[in-house]
Amino acid sequence: MVSLYSTSQNPMEEANLTTVTEFIILGFPEFPELQIPLFLFFSLIYLIILMGNLTIITVTCLEPCLHTPMYFFLCNLSFLDIFSVSVTFPKLLDIFLRKNHHISANGCFTQMYFFLSLASIELMILSVMAFDRYVAICQPLSYHLIMNQKVCVIMSTGTSILGFLTPTPHVIFLSRFSFCESNVINHFLCDYSALLKLSCSSTSTLECIVYILSALIPFPCFIATLTSYVYIISTILRIRSTQGRHKAFSTCSSHLTVVGLFYLTLFCIYLRPPSMQSMEQNKIISVLHHTLIPMFNPLIYSLKNKDVKRSLRKVLYHKL
Repeated sequence: MVSLYSTSQNPMEEANLTTVTEFIILGFPEFPELQIPLFLFFSLIYLIILMGNLTIITVTCLEPCLHTPMYFFLCNLSFLDIFSVSVTFPKLLDIFLRKNHHISANGCFTQMYFFLSLASIELMILSVMAFDRYVAICQPLSYHLIMNQKVCVIMSTGTSILGFLTPTPHVIFLSRFSFCESNVINHFLCDYSALLKLSCSSTSTLECIVYILSALIPFPCFIATLTSYVYIISTILRIRSTQGRHKAFSTCSSHLTVVGLFYLTLFCIYLRPPSMQSMEQNKIISVLHHTLIPMFNPLIYSLKNKDVKRSLRKVLYHKL
């Protein structure tokens, strides 16, 4: 049943003024017989994400040789990945295990706010990491002067503050909308685009805000990251020594792989032609983006980075 309340005394007005007090997140009803296997599968993914990112954080903190700007931002990225999946996975697992699809309106908007905030921060952190690699490769003599501890802390704090401020207009406007048609969200989380489809209020103002914020945050982050790597690649290609080119490229290959995977899945969600979009397809691509990125980040950085592999072996050796 849809939980609704209204202060209107007129039945005709009641349909228009009805306010949803809870939502129903469908999850993946397309596979009713696979709910328990899906619970086990996503539980395993959740554990892998937690263990992988906690390992990166632990190794980085324990090894003095990893106390550099690159690994400082990598720790930030690992924390973001842990928090991001922890915002959505517990409810998703509850849906699979107990078939508890209900979530309060306040809980839904809170989940959406933190999900969008953490995604915004991750976009900016990836751009900051790209800038760090640009300075390291294109201006190596000035690296320690430019990327000093104070600058790193300011960048990290600034991205966090901006990231938590960015989705505030989304949530405030959307929370004041009327949802008189349905309260069923065809997604695995409280996705703002899915909620927009349910609203019977005019969404033009919110869509305008979304476009403006997209021009202020995601697009500049993409351009900054792309520009950094154009300069990085052009600098690497000018290195005469093959060994020198390989060494320079190895310092940014891990981050380049993560950025490529991140934007590839992001573009598949938001930049497909409308004729090719459906809520079911967006849901599948979103869950892949939400699980693959935090799961592969630690693997990519540990498998493709000699410093991390060396430090990981050293930490494990001392523990054993």
